[in-house]
Amino acid sequence: MSTLKSDLDTTNTIQAASMHKMAYVDGKRLPIVDGETILSFLRRHYGEKPVPTLCDAPNLDPFGSCRVCSVDVARPGNGGVKTVASCHTPVAPDMQIFPNSKNVQRLRKNIIELVLTDHPLDCLTCEVNGNCELQDVAARVGIRDVRYPAGADHLDRAKDLSHAYMTSDLSKCINCYRCVRACDEVQGEMVLSMAGRGFDAHIITGADTTFAESDCVSCGACAQACPTSAISDIFQSKAITATEKTRTVCTYCGVGCNLEVSTNGNEIKSIRAPYDAEVNHGHTCLKGRYAFQFYNHPERLRTPQIRKNGVLEAVSWDEVYDYLADKLQAIKTEHGADYIAGISSSRCTNEENYLMQKFVRAVIGTNNIDGCARVCHSPTALGMQRTFGTGAATNSVNDIEHTDCMLVIGANPTDAHPVTGARMKQAAMKGTTLIVLDPRETELARYAQHHLPLRPGTNVAVLNMMMYYIIEADLVDHEFIDTRTDGYRDFREALMTLDIDQMEKVSGVERHLVKEAALAYATAGNAMSFHGLGVTEHSQGTFTVMQIAELAMITGNIGRRGVGVNPLRGQNNVQGSADMGVQPHQGAGYLDVTSLEVKEKYERFYGAKLPGHIGYKIPEMFEAAIAGKLKALWIIGEDVVQTDPNTQKVIKALQNTDLVVVQEIFMTETAKYADVILPASSFLEKSGTFTNGERRVQRVNQVIEPLEGTKPDGQIIVDIMNRMGYDQAPYSAASTLAEISQIVPFFAGIKWEDLDINGKQWPVAPDGTDSKILHKETFKIGKGQFQYHAFRESEELIAHQKDFPYILTTNRELEHYNCGTMTRRTNNVDILTEDALMIHPEDAAKHFIADGDMVCLESPRGKADVKARITEEVKPGILSTTFHFPEIMINNITSDVSDSEALCPEYKVVAVRIRKSKGKHKHMQPT
Repeated sequence: MSTLKSDLDTTNTIQAASMHKMAYVDGKRLPIVDGETILSFLRRHYGEKPVPTLCDAPNLDPFGSCRVCSVDVARPGNGGVKTVASCHTPVAPDMQIFPNSKNVQRLRKNIIELVLTDHPLDCLTCEVNGNCELQDVAARVGIRDVRYPAGADHLDRAKDLSHAYMTSDLSKCINCYRCVRACDEVQGEMVLSMAGRGFDAHIITGADTTFAESDCVSCGACAQACPTSAISDIFQSKAITATEKTRTVCTYCGVGCNLEVSTNGNEIKSIRAPYDAEVNHGHTCLKGRYAFQFYNHPERLRTPQIRKNGVLEAVSWDEVYDYLADKLQAIKTEHGADYIAGISSSRCTNEENYLMQKFVRAVIGTNNIDGCARVCHSPTALGMQRTFGTGAATNSVNDIEHTDCMLVIGANPTDAHPVTGARMKQAAMKGTTLIVLDPRETELARYAQHHLPLRPGTNVAVLNMMMYYIIEADLVDHEFIDTRTDGYRDFREALMTLDIDQMEKVSGVERHLVKEAALAYATAGNAMSFHGLGVTEHSQGTFTVMQIAELAMITGNIGRRGVGVNPLRGQNNVQGSADMGVQPHQGAGYLDVTSLEVKEKYERFYGAKLPGHIGYKIPEMFEAAIAGKLKALWIIGEDVVQTDPNTQKVIKALQNTDLVVVQEIFMTETAKYADVILPASSFLEKSGTFTNGERRVQRVNQVIEPLEGTKPDGQIIVDIMNRMGYDQAPYSAASTLAEISQIVPFFAGIKWEDLDINGKQWPVAPDGTDSKILHKETFKIGKGQFQYHAFRESEELIAHQKDFPYILTTNRELEHYNCGTMTRRTNNVDILTEDALMIHPEDAAKHFIADGDMVCLESPRGKADVKARITEEVKPGILSTTFHFPEIMINNITSDVSDSEALCPEYKVVAVRIRKSKGKHKHMQPT
C-alpha cells in the first residue's frame, strides 16, 4: 500500500480507531490506528514532515533504503531501545517513539555526509536549487562540512539528453530507488533499474541504454519522484522559476487527471500531477504532463475570419458577430430553423456545451444539436439508459482496488486512458483476474489470464456465448434477478437456443476460451467491466453495451464497490457534453425533447419557444446538407473532416452548406472548408468544469490569459446569443454552472464555490452529497431490463468482403489524441511521427510487404499509402491503424455504416484490400 493511500485511509478511519490503542512520542500518549506505520502515525499527529525522509514518496510503497527517517523505539518486554526505519515499521500499542533522539540525529547526519561524498556540490547552479529534497534534509540535519573523502569516478557521468522530454544527470543520483519504484509501482513499465553493487551501484535505463532508445512511455513519474535533479525533463519542472501554480484538469482523455500548472506571468513553465488528486494520485501520462506546448504555438488562430470572394480574410469580432447574426436570421426566415445545425465539443467545458445547446434550441429554435459523443459513446448512453435508466458509469475507477476481476472489452487503456490503464496493469500484476476481449494483443492482453481475440464486429456473438455458459453453469445471481430485474425469463429462453458452433466460427474464438473467461467472471466475488470504442463503434454497438449491462445483472455485479459497468470515455468531457444536452433527442439533464411536459419546462426556464421534435444527429446533418436541407452548420472544436468516417462525403456536405462556421484553436482540416472562423481559447485560458468518465465534475481553472485575439468558447456563444436578440447574462463559469444546477436534476447540489480539489460525482443532492456508486438499491427505471439480441454481421462485410477481404479496425496510440490537432504541435510528434498499418507477418508475406514498406490501403470509398508495421499484435486477416496525421487521412476509407440505434459510425469494421505501394506517403485520394 502506498504511503498516500495509507495516509488517506488513516484519515478516513481515525474516528473508528479503538482509543485504548495508544503509543508514546517523547512520552506523550497518542492514539494509533490499525495498519499504520510509525511515519504515517507521526504525520497524522505532527504534520507532513515530522522526521526527514529521502526515499519516501506519497504515491510509493514504503521502502526503507535511505534510513534517514529512522527513529528510536522501545517496546514493552522487548529489550532496550532500537533504531528502526519509521517508513515501513508498524506502530504498535504502547510503543515508545523518540523521533529526534541524539542517537538518530547522529545517524541521519552521518548518512547524509556519506551521500554527499558522491554528490556534486554545485547547488547554486543546479536546476532544483531551492527545491531539492537532499538540500533540505542536509540543512535540517545540520550538515556544515563533509568529513569523508569524495567518491571517485561518479561525478562525471554523462548526461542523457536523447529524449524528447526526459533528461538525466546521474551524477546527481543518491540511489534512493524512487525513480525505479515510480516506474514499477505507478506506471508499471519497469524501464528503470539498479545495476552494479556497492559503491558502483547506479541507475540504468532499459538494458543500460538511453531514454530515447528504451521502452520509456514518457509519463514523467520518475522525474516527479526524483528528490534531486538526477532525472528531470526539458521543462525543468522542479525548478522554482515559476511564480504561480494553478490546479486544473487535463483536456485530453476521459480520465480527468488533475494538473498543477506552474507559470511565470503568462508563460507556462511546467506541469506536475498533484498527489492529493483522487483521480490520478500524483500520476499522469505524457500528454497531460508534457504536451502543452500547443498553447502559444505560432499556428494558433488569432483573429476572426470571413471568406470573401473565396478567400478567408481577417475581420474584427464586431464584424463577424454582425455577419453571423444577419446570415443565421436570413436562413431562419427563408428556410426555417431546422435548416441550421450545431455540433458542440467534448473538448469544451460543461458550461460551454450547455450554452451551445441552449443557443441552438432557444435562439435558433431547432433541436439540430449534436456532439462528438455521437461518433464514440452514443451507444453507451443509449444502451445503459435502456437497461439501467442512466447512461453513465456505475462506479469509480478507485474500485479497481476492491474488485476481484476486471473485464476489459474493446479498449486499450494503457494507450487511450493511460493513468487508468496503469492502475489496471498494476492490479493485474498483483493477481486480480483480468479478462480482455480485443482483436489485438494489447498491452493489457499480455497481462490477462483470459484474452479472447475475437474478429472485429463479433462482440455480440462472444458476449452471448459468455452469458450462455454462465447460465448453463447456474452461476447466476437468482435473488438479484428476481428482485431487481424484468425480462430475464424470455431473455434466458432466447439465449439458450444459441448456436455455439456458429458463434465460435464467426468470432474466431475457441469456445473453451470463452467458457473459461465466462466462469472466471461469474465466480469472482466482485467483477467490474470496462469498455471502450471497440464496443461502441460497431453496427451493433448499442446492443453490445446492453449485453455488458446484462452480464453484470445476471451475476449481481451492480450496486456496490468493486463491480459495475464502466465506460472508458474517449474525450475529456464526453460525459459532460451529453449531460448538458448536446444531443438532438434529449435536452440538458437527459430530458426527452418530445415530451410536452419537458418542452414546457424548458420553455419556462429559457423564456423562449422550443421545438418538440427530434433534430438531426451528425450523420443526418451531412445527409441533409447534401440533399440541400441544411444551409448553416456551426462546429465547435471538432475536426469532422479528419475524424468522421467517409471523409469525401463529409467534405461534400460542407461544400454544399451555405454557411459553415468553425470555432477552433488551429486551422484544422475542417476549418479549411469554413466560411467563418472564430478563434477560441484553449483549456488553459479559461475556467469551467469537466465531467470525467466516472461522473466526477471537476473545476477547470484558468491558468493564463487568453491568447490575444481569441475568446473562450462560452464567451463567443453568449456574445452571439445577445447579438441575435436573446438576453443571456454575461458569461462566467460560476454563473453558468448555477444556471445548469437549476435545470439539470443531478447537478442540483453542484456549486462553483463548493467544488473542492477532487470535485463531486453526480447525482449530487441539493445538500451537496455526491454519489460514488449508482443503482445501490434500485435502478433509475425501477428494474433493470433484459432484452436478447442476436449477432448480426456488419453490412460493410456483407456488401464488400468478397472484393475487399481484409478487415481494418482503427485505434489510438499513446502519444497522440484523435486527429492530433494539439499533440502534433508538441514534442510528442518527435516520439511518434506518423500513422502506421499493423499487418500480421502471414499477410505481409502474401503481398511481399516488409516492415517499413509503404502499403496501398484501399476500400470501396478511397485509398491511402501508409507505412507497414509487421506485428503479431493482430491476427491474420485483420489490419489496424490510427488517424492522427492529416497526411494520411485514413477516414477517407472508413464507411458510413453506423450503429443501428445510435448512429455511431462503425470505425472498427472496414472492408479493405492491400498491396505494396509504388509511391511515397501521399494524401488520401477518393476512388
